[in-house]
Amino acid sequence: MNRLAIFSSPKPFTNPHIAIIQRNAIQSWKALGNEVEVWLVGVEEGVAKAAKELEVGFIPEVLRNESGTPRIDSIFDTVRQHSEADLLCYVNADILLFPDILEAALKVRENFGRFLMIGRRWDAPVKEPLKIKHGWHEEFLIWARQAGKFHRAAGSDYFIFQRETFTAVPAFAVGRAGWDNWMIYHGRCEKMPVIDATETVTVVHQNHDFSHFSDGRIHRLQPESVDNLKLAGGRFAMFTIYDTDYALISGVLQKIKMNRWKIVREISIFPAVTLKWKGLAKVFYFIFNIKLIHKQAKNARRDKKLAEMKDKK
Repeated sequence: MNRLAIFSSPKPFTNPHIAIIQRNAIQSWKALGNEVEVWLVGVEEGVAKAAKELEVGFIPEVLRNESGTPRIDSIFDTVRQHSEADLLCYVNADILLFPDILEAALKVRENFGRFLMIGRRWDAPVKEPLKIKHGWHEEFLIWARQAGKFHRAAGSDYFIFQRETFTAVPAFAVGRAGWDNWMIYHGRCEKMPVIDATETVTVVHQNHDFSHFSDGRIHRLQPESVDNLKLAGGRFAMFTIYDTDYALISGVLQKIKMNRWKIVREISIFPAVTLKWKGLAKVFYFIFNIKLIHKQAKNARRDKKLAEMKDKK
């Protein structure tokens, strides 16, 4: 039995650049070896063809929201039905993975019965098909770190967890903002170790535009991202990698060290993760994030204005 099932719900393969980077990503997952199985979920154009050509699993059936977007809860559930792997890894379809992620996942599995493992990514300007073969990543990663940028901690692109966990996920829209933050929040609420593997695991996001959205706007500005936020319960549940409580450093699991910022943050999320009192969690979020709330409101007004100007053109 394969020990890790890597799965994703790709975008349509209609955009030539999106098609290239998704095929690159899928091939990098396959290259991890026989302990890994790969599944593509959904019937977006070109997905079935890519699954057949790249010889990976294909699951067409998935529930969708009113906008026709695949739902995260259904993606997770249908992969459980098709795979017997004890570890599951959801990853965005433009993310390149390397052998260190499998090694890290198995290391963490030896230490914890339940866990969520995440990590930050590098953003690199990949534009051509990659020649993925044994040892290909060594030279590629040197280039990616030189040509790319280290992504901020607000978003996460892969999630590794045991198959028996995350079985009650809200009906989030895939590819929109918010649901990845909820995953970290839920892991902390369920008292499972939430592990930042950034120091040990390197993942690379292949840069792309947002032309796959009809308005061309980034995912966080899509109406379905607002819906995801509502499904999550509100901004108090928007956790980031800074809310992890363990780190995997040089292959060693360590409790996150407390500093002044971390202590304040842990106090601010106490009603959410420990008391599970949503009303108080919202009050604490407001008290501890007044400046952020004002900044978000200002940015929202700016984004709305820019969208209106774009629509007039």
